Amino acid sequence: MAAAVVFDQVMGLGPDYARATSEARSSDYECYDGLGLAGLVKDGTVSASELLEAAIERVEKRNPIVNAVVNQMYDEAKAAIAAGLPSGPFTGVPYLLKDLGAFYAGTITTFGSGAFRKFIPDHDSEMVLRLKRAGLVIFGKTHTPELGLSTSSESRLFGATHNPWNLEYSAGGSSGGSAAAIASGIVPMAHGTDGGGSIRIPASCCGLFGLKPTRARTPVGPDVGEWWSGMAIPHAITRSVRDSAALLDATAGAEIGDPYWAPPPKRSYQSEVGVDPGKLRIAFTAKPWNFHEVDLECGDSVNEAAKLCEDIGHHVEEASPEINQVALGKAIGIIITAQTRAFMNFAAVVLGREATAEDVEAVTWAYAEYARQFSASDYAEAINAVHRTGRAVGRFFTRYDILLTPTMCTPPHKLGEVSMMKTDIETFNFIESGDVAFTQLFNASGNPAISVPLHWSAEGLPVGVQFVAPFGDEATLFRLAAQLENARPWANRRPPQT
Repeated sequence: MAAAVVFDQVMGLGPDYARATSEARSSDYECYDGLGLAGLVKDGTVSASELLEAAIERVEKRNPIVNAVVNQMYDEAKAAIAAGLPSGPFTGVPYLLKDLGAFYAGTITTFGSGAFRKFIPDHDSEMVLRLKRAGLVIFGKTHTPELGLSTSSESRLFGATHNPWNLEYSAGGSSGGSAAAIASGIVPMAHGTDGGGSIRIPASCCGLFGLKPTRARTPVGPDVGEWWSGMAIPHAITRSVRDSAALLDATAGAEIGDPYWAPPPKRSYQSEVGVDPGKLRIAFTAKPWNFHEVDLECGDSVNEAAKLCEDIGHHVEEASPEINQVALGKAIGIIITAQTRAFMNFAAVVLGREATAEDVEAVTWAYAEYARQFSASDYAEAINAVHRTGRAVGRFFTRYDILLTPTMCTPPHKLGEVSMMKTDIETFNFIESGDVAFTQLFNASGNPAISVPLHWSAEGLPVGVQFVAPFGDEATLFRLAAQLENARPWANRRPPQT
């Protein structure tokens, strides 16, 4: 039980719990992170099949309440275990894939859209291959808004994902199903993708840890060389910092034919967890570059986090990068709507006919139609504007090691406020601009960024704070995040709904 005892100490469960019997501990599935569960499988305390049954039991009990899992892959998971799992850092641990950005051969991938409800890829994505090699047992797909275009996981196809902290509220998006599954105790970690904050935003909404890696750190092939012109990237939402680090170790690195790749790390990310980061130069700001209003709770969360960073020995001062937000906003709009238009072309192939407004949700169709007004040269200039922004952010990080901001401008929204079918386009875009006001810049610049659950609102809803590091420097983020996790443990803070 050595591995489990170490986990208890890391998660702050205390010596009394650590002395619990082997039988009681193996049944308490939700007290472990992914590495903790893998340790139980490795030392023979539980089997992969027992962990899978524990996860399935929770899906059957809790998913009708939160609506996080939209495709159950129980047979595939059981077959993988029966065939023999590879030896990896997470052998035997149940895992969920977001229903966007990850192909699992022979299994429907809908992208959250009714237009793709019958689309079945004939191959695995490279990310899925690496997750399988890590020993993970993939047993389902999680909810995402259509094409990942919203910061709330609500879709015409599957309905709304509810926030386990308060079922009237959104779990965030676009990786909201994954976040809700973790927060409700179904799994300790799950797959996500982030094109404008889609890992960090649901992590903030659900009280979890979410990392967007450096551009091109993790693979998106073999079907594409980049997503959203390099702004979107896959990784995961987790409960513990060390799980995120170990998952990145298992999945990071270029694949054959990639157009570019991130700078290789000096050593494993897991080995960075617990290493003293030294006295960091931390800048902080609660003023978004798009001038969106910031809720008092979110401003307070940054001030509290800045004070905490000072208390643990870092130098903190107010500062932020200077960027041309007007040019960047226009560029991102061109890129995202162009990519949406391209997705309609893909939908036509899947449907066997031209896609129409009836096939997709109102926002999706509006974006696809909006793209028609732009030319090839407009798209080329948009790419240049994004790259100019990256250089401005890069210059800022020659003076600072870390930037601290709110993750979002508001606490979680009530369900229905960001609906892609019910909300008018102007209001939808305004709300979205507040949700991504702090996150989207670093999708454009490519910097690694994390959302850390350090604050809860007066209503008991999670409010994350974002930490951003220089391009390629996930190591410093993991070192700092482990410090914060130790100073303000969040793993045992669970929603009342579970």
